[in-house]
Amino acid sequence: MLLDVHRLTRRFDGFAAVEEVDLAVAPGTIHSVIGPNGAGKTTFFRVLTGILRPTNGTVTFDGRDITGLRPHAVARRGLTQSFQITNVFPRMTVTESVQVAMLARRRRCWDFATTRHRNLERDALGLLDQVGLQELAGSQTQTLSHGDQRILEVALALATDPQLLLLDEPTAGMSPFETDRMVQLVTGLARDGGLTVLLSEHDMDVVFGVSDEVTVLHQGRVIAHGPPGQVRDDQQVIDVYLGGEA
Repeated sequence: MLLDVHRLTRRFDGFAAVEEVDLAVAPGTIHSVIGPNGAGKTTFFRVLTGILRPTNGTVTFDGRDITGLRPHAVARRGLTQSFQITNVFPRMTVTESVQVAMLARRRRCWDFATTRHRNLERDALGLLDQVGLQELAGSQTQTLSHGDQRILEVALALATDPQLLLLDEPTAGMSPFETDRMVQLVTGLARDGGLTVLLSEHDMDVVFGVSDEVTVLHQGRVIAHGPPGQVRDDQQVIDVYLGGEA
């Protein structure tokens, strides 16, 4: 397994937001983590990426124990989560934003103040072509549509050359057209590019349409896990989460 989580727990003043979660993600797969609001999904992701330290449990990635490592150390090992571009590089162009992410991977962010970052322009444009943003390469990130901003968030994460990409609600606020575009991008990265994806998503059509495996959290605990069809038909999942949608 590329990612192996064992009895992961995170408590806040005695309250267990995540409790004894086991999860294993195979290379090249799309694995979704779903659950109702307050299920612990965001906290779980934050512990995986090092933003929060676990109270108990272990996180093993690519055969190495990364439990409790800081976010930059986790990212350099190949586990990366997308982030909101407009909060970080609003006045940069799309190409410049990708170049900064590439320099960060090389631990040479200071090179952006010199002409050396131009050496990465071809690589940045190639990545933008891969995600379908090549026509917006010269635009400021703050002028992009919501859908294009979310695609750029994925591009920035890809610029760090991850083995496993964490996506937290990637289609939130998107139109049906934008959602389809994101789905095609994510499935293409996994099926054609061999990237492993760990996905938290509210749109059940997306989850059951793209996932190889689905894990369901409820009140911080795993209540179901398996292939999409098996999880969709699980009575406990229907009762606590899917409800009428099932």
